[in-house]
Amino acid sequence: MPVDDSRISGFYALDANERRKIISERTGISADDMTPWSNPDSMDVDTADRMIENVVGRYSLPVGIGMNFLVNGMPRLIPFCVEESSIVAAASNIAKRAHSCGGFNTEMDPPRMIGQLQILDIENIPNAIAAIESEKNDIIRRCNDIESTMIRLGGGCKDIQCRTLETASQTMLIVHLIVDTRDAMGANAVNTMAERAAPWFESITGGRVLLRILSNLATERLARARVRISPEAISSKGDAEEGRRIIHDIVLAYEFADADPWRAATHNKGIMNAVSAIGVACGQDWRAIEAGAHAYAALSGRYRSMTKWWIDQDGWINGSIEIPLAVGTVGGASKVHPVARLNLRLADVEGSQDLASLMVCAGLAQNLGAMRALATKGIQAGHMRLHLRNMVISAGANGDEIDTVADAVRNHGGAITQSLVDTMLAKYRQT
Repeated sequence: MPVDDSRISGFYALDANERRKIISERTGISADDMTPWSNPDSMDVDTADRMIENVVGRYSLPVGIGMNFLVNGMPRLIPFCVEESSIVAAASNIAKRAHSCGGFNTEMDPPRMIGQLQILDIENIPNAIAAIESEKNDIIRRCNDIESTMIRLGGGCKDIQCRTLETASQTMLIVHLIVDTRDAMGANAVNTMAERAAPWFESITGGRVLLRILSNLATERLARARVRISPEAISSKGDAEEGRRIIHDIVLAYEFADADPWRAATHNKGIMNAVSAIGVACGQDWRAIEAGAHAYAALSGRYRSMTKWWIDQDGWINGSIEIPLAVGTVGGASKVHPVARLNLRLADVEGSQDLASLMVCAGLAQNLGAMRALATKGIQAGHMRLHLRNMVISAGANGDEIDTVADAVRNHGGAITQSLVDTMLAKYRQT
């Protein structure tokens, strides 16, 4: 069920059981239904064995909740599954600042994927393209002439596009099948359709089809989000003058990333910290998502920022993101993995485009959070503070030692290092 408010005061200070209780009250998800979050055996070995080959076990990651999000006017709780500290906190912090300014707005392309056919050894490529164009409607009809839930729901092949490609050995004809996959990610459906269509294209062109496979550069399936935040909201203490300085420096940080591929790689990795974390949480192919997003960032011929940031006439910071997002809420791990199913329920996801909208909003928030930290006190202060508990645990602390030693390190002041953590743990155990 939808939540009335994505803002929960003091949520971070509660223990996991208390957090689940509040989430149950807000969402209507019962304690029993939350079992997959607390029980590592919720996905048994038999299920795992059916998902991949050579299974020997399972691997758990933390599931956290992105708070404060207002997406298209609706409060949303967003699940993150990731091992790195500060990601959930940074995205939630920016979402809180954006909330008072209207939150995030999104725009989704139809869920269309590209199936590629590589056609070789054609004597006359212009004639081959003309032949395909003349037969296009018939090919589309034949592609869709199968029993399929996707087609019954309005999906299926919608267009055929041709392009030539110069390679080291020859000029190739590349055919794109544009397939509406509805709420599926669509890899299997598109691959099946491309393989089915291959003999038809060979007959029409006189060439030889070699590869017939989905493209993860889903340029027909772009997801967009935008946000606008005031100087007061972006500042630490509601101070407009401080906020204007921070905004100015954030835009300079963005310009650095957009102009320099070395900086852009880290800048964009931060965006994908959120996008991929939600993908993992919701049973998506996050490797496909990563590949498509980074390829799209380089589509101009130069690797650039996935986001854009600028200052409007009112002095507010404006941000936007546009990336391909091929996600699905039917089939695959999203239906098999019990935690993925629970996470989709938590987020009240209504379909693939709804899920994509949450992912791009979180990516935009994460990006602004990182740049704000970099433009003010630096990234390490907040990151290391949140990472400190992990450092204490890695030093060998357990039980009550973890929080006690972490507090001692914080109170010590100065740089947080593993050496300092080790020393503080040793001192604590001597007392």
